[in-house]
Amino acid sequence: MLFKRKHRLDENIIKEIYKKGRLKRWAEFLLGVLIVAIAYNLFLLPAKVVYGVGGLGIIFNSLFKIDPSLVILVSSVILLFLSLILLGKEETKKTVIGSLLYPVFVKLTSSVGQIVDLSNTDPLLIVLFGAVISGFGLGLIFKAGFTTGGTDILNQIVSKYFKMSMGNSMFFTDGIIILSSVLVFGWTKIMYSIISLYIISIMTDKVILGISNSKAFYIITDHEEEVKKFVLKHLSHGVTILDAKGGFTGQNQKVIMCIIPTKEYFIAKEGIHEIDSNAFFVVTDAYEVSGGA
Repeated sequence: MLFKRKHRLDENIIKEIYKKGRLKRWAEFLLGVLIVAIAYNLFLLPAKVVYGVGGLGIIFNSLFKIDPSLVILVSSVILLFLSLILLGKEETKKTVIGSLLYPVFVKLTSSVGQIVDLSNTDPLLIVLFGAVISGFGLGLIFKAGFTTGGTDILNQIVSKYFKMSMGNSMFFTDGIIILSSVLVFGWTKIMYSIISLYIISIMTDKVILGISNSKAFYIITDHEEEVKKFVLKHLSHGVTILDAKGGFTGQNQKVIMCIIPTKEYFIAKEGIHEIDSNAFFVVTDAYEVSGGA
């Protein structure tokens, strides 16, 4: 009974999260799909940058002159069934919309290359700009809680079951498609595609998580008071003392936690070492800091 009540409570919380800012999320989603579609037709398709079902569209277009948007649509529908099985009905509902809208937007923006002529542009610049813009658009889509279907479904599955970030899972699944296209476009295009995919994965994570302007320090030291004074007085940042227990020794310990701006990372690290050369500390990116006095 308690488990069922907790499960219902968790579901209600999730529903409330999705209700908040619904209009904003839909606006971000539609804008993201439009941006990705434009980047596909303007940069990636002419440069033969292969990734995702869009990459399959490029391959089939080059070999058989089939409309890329049609290939994207058919591939996405097949993957929807995979989503229904492995991600569930609720996740698939969000994926259905993207799976249908993305190929439509690709078709509607197919003439953008005729409006903006990049035929004399350095191919590497086309790849770089296409990757940055695509990553930005995909980040907006994922941040809004949607996907564009296609291999985004595979990315979600890998992210869910193998505990990868969305950017890393994208790099893994789309990397397979890139390598499989070597017989069609050769190694030069493949290298462009790998560079593009790497940039897209980074941009996607940056949009979802934001840019980390702070570092979180977790410090265990025998000179607790000196380290606290250094952070409080010299760096002018707050500290929090956490109770901890050594897993091997079983001894009770104190952990000093503090948030330091990235630009002060070096002086904070060196200052701690100067106070206690044997101090144990872990530093992680803090993408968001809120609350507190």
